[in-house]
Amino acid sequence: DFISYIDTFPMVDPPEIFGMHENANIAYQDQTSGEIIGIALSIQPREGGGGGKRPEDVVLEICETMSQKVPDKIDVEIAHASSFGTDPNTGMMVSLGTCLGQEIDKFNRMIGKLKATLISLNKAIQGLIVMTADLDAMFGAMLNNQVPDLWAKVAYPSLKPLSTWFDDFLQRVDFFRLWVNNGKPIAFWISAFFFPQGFLTAILQGYSRANNIAVDVLGFEFEILDFDDPNDIEEEVETGCMNYGMFMDGARWDFERAVIADSEPGIMYSTAPIVHFRPVQNYKPAPAEYSCPLYKTSVRAGTLSTTGHSTNFVLFLEVPTEQEPAYWILKGAALLCQLND
Repeated sequence: DFISYIDTFPMVDPPEIFGMHENANIAYQDQTSGEIIGIALSIQPREGGGGGKRPEDVVLEICETMSQKVPDKIDVEIAHASSFGTDPNTGMMVSLGTCLGQEIDKFNRMIGKLKATLISLNKAIQGLIVMTADLDAMFGAMLNNQVPDLWAKVAYPSLKPLSTWFDDFLQRVDFFRLWVNNGKPIAFWISAFFFPQGFLTAILQGYSRANNIAVDVLGFEFEILDFDDPNDIEEEVETGCMNYGMFMDGARWDFERAVIADSEPGIMYSTAPIVHFRPVQNYKPAPAEYSCPLYKTSVRAGTLSTTGHSTNFVLFLEVPTEQEPAYWILKGAALLCQLND
């Protein structure tokens, strides 16, 4: 009888046994499928067949399309007065201006790399220059809709396929170009930054200088608003910053009750609401709230960089909850700066 009863158990334990949401099983299956497809793509032959386009023609077409869309470098010489303004108290450039300059340097380097490698690959396919190992790897990656290593080395962390990665890159450049040309925005797309930790530190430094408070004793408290569209923000906040562009993984935001809630079945990710990051002195998180981690990508793992910050983890945001915080820890609830597609 015992054996017969045990035989009735499912072969695979459902995620609910471990306190996780049923969507966790979908996420696992999606990840496994992606790995299998990735292996299959990596071993497929390059020779075309069946009368379709040759691989060379496909990649040439991608190169030409992208070359036309790669933007010019961001010109700081025509910047708005408020983009790189100076602090009247110290005579130094405002902290956000320093952060903006560092981000522009990285994006301009990235733009230059994309332009140069696209031109080189185009010439190599046509036989005008030697097809180096790096260009050959770039050819294979573009054929499989993957981001080439030549670009990934100078880019921000991302798990997107090449097509959506490129569109995301163009949107990020547009965000910073508008910031430079039109001045400081009233809300910030936190996902657009190479180094969001540096941006948040700049916010704290600006508050520190304005109020003569040591930056070491400052932290953020978070006000989660009841909407997720940055176009609904009417004016700039006096202290801190409004941030948008985050996504919730393993949970969702209940706008009616203003608390974190379980995900809807089959819906893996949801858009997070606008969050007001407000600097405060000697901030202590409320024990009843859930410290929700914010990551750049869904990998949820990173290494310590030379700055002492993680290459993936950004910070914890305290969010209201009707359950114990441990409930959301088991669910694996987190915020992400970008999705995988």
